[in-house]
Amino acid sequence: METPQVSDCIFCQIASGQLPAATVVETDDILVILDAFPSSQGHSLILPKAHHTDLMQMPPDLLAQCAKASRQVAQALMQALEPDGIAVTQFNGAAAGQTVFHYHQHVIPRWQGQDWRSHGRVKADIEDLHALAERIRASLDW
Repeated sequence: METPQVSDCIFCQIASGQLPAATVVETDDILVILDAFPSSQGHSLILPKAHHTDLMQMPPDLLAQCAKASRQVAQALMQALEPDGIAVTQFNGAAAGQTVFHYHQHVIPRWQGQDWRSHGRVKADIEDLHALAERIRASLDW
């Protein structure tokens, strides 16, 4: 079955292998990557490989897979990085803060006293992200 994609969507380009990313793990339907502009160490993104703009367009079974993945990634982040907490966020529409119009969930480790923003401002070093992805993957019960 062919995965529906949009040619100018950065997440579709990452999911198809056209653009690089620090991949934590993937299945046939889901991709977990580290955010290139993290708001915190370990800031992960869970996205379907198929293009769906937002929550309202997500098929229920794929949404359930994303929810399961967010829990597993949160557990791996807790084990690998030992944060004080985990934020799981998801935005729908520009007015709600969505900046990439391909459904995705942010799973963000948080430490006491840290800024709460979900979108980082500084691009991370790709080699550092790959090393961190490996560390998280080693803690992932997938």
